[in-house]
Amino acid sequence: MSTTPKAPRITDIGPPHYEKFLPPVVKKNYGKWKYHEVLAPGVLCHVGETGDKLYSVRAAGPRLTSIQTIRKFADLADKYCGGYLRYTSRNNIEFLTDKQENIEPLKADLAKIGFPVGGTKNSISNIVHTQGWIHCHSAATDASGIVKSVMDALCDRFTSHTMPGKLRIALACCLNMCGAVHCSDIAILGVHRVIPKVNEVQVPRVCEVPTLIASCPTGAIRPKTGPEGKPSVEIVAEQCMFCANCYTVCPALPINDAENDGISIWVGGKVSNARSAPKFSKLAIPYIPNNPPRWPEVVDAVVKIVDVYAKHARKYERMGEWIERIGWPRFFELAEIPFTRYHIDDFRHAGLTYARSAHVRY
Repeated sequence: MSTTPKAPRITDIGPPHYEKFLPPVVKKNYGKWKYHEVLAPGVLCHVGETGDKLYSVRAAGPRLTSIQTIRKFADLADKYCGGYLRYTSRNNIEFLTDKQENIEPLKADLAKIGFPVGGTKNSISNIVHTQGWIHCHSAATDASGIVKSVMDALCDRFTSHTMPGKLRIALACCLNMCGAVHCSDIAILGVHRVIPKVNEVQVPRVCEVPTLIASCPTGAIRPKTGPEGKPSVEIVAEQCMFCANCYTVCPALPINDAENDGISIWVGGKVSNARSAPKFSKLAIPYIPNNPPRWPEVVDAVVKIVDVYAKHARKYERMGEWIERIGWPRFFELAEIPFTRYHIDDFRHAGLTYARSAHVRY
């Protein structure tokens, strides 16, 4: 029997350790950074206890990225950053370099291929968004198309520090909210307005009726006898909240409706604990019809809200803080948004009982 020690087992279980991908200057100063400062829109400098400096150049990037675009980013990282870059949680690309002289040439090369630099400090950062029509089976609207259209109109707010405070925009293509729309300064949310259509012929062929009934969180789906005495279901419209859980488990209950699906706009949310507790977004515009490929009505609505906020808010004030200071009636007046019955908030309990803040109270 051999006494030679065995080599450690190598598997493909789990991701590789993140330390393998850290730039040398980050690995050297890990946990020892003293401070950071913003040198220009999209350009940050982190200073370590050793005096080492790390420069980050932040460029806007699409959430859905082609191989060709990734190769362009990789080429720029090889050219200026020793091959190192990272993605932020808002789909920005940050190029990491310890050479300050590389910043301007890198920004110039990014501009040549159409990727603006910005999204830091008091500006609009990249929009967090969901799958949209490209991948999601229950989407009420598109994601990438609207984000591209909105950010084309607001690009100057991304590349400059002209906003009163930071402004975060998010998009979710349905109310399941895979995006951060529940806590964003401005949220674009796809809405279904028609309950799923029951294909009674297909239900017994492709669905497990008990599972289908159990999938509804509000108990809106009830069993019934369909054609030829086969099992089927019916939906109580008053109890349906358009979540599309039923369609997820049973393709015989499609919820998509080209004529009635659309978009709502929400405002005033935030995650930050600075100055005030985190806030949930609240409804501003109940419905805007889908109008691809550029969604002009959505773009105009978002740009109007951004311009009004930029004109009237105080320095460092977030969207929700500004609205609470001036009052919601004044916000609706300034933003020229008509108040409707859909704005009446009749569900208060969760908002009063959820622990939303990290502040310690005694």
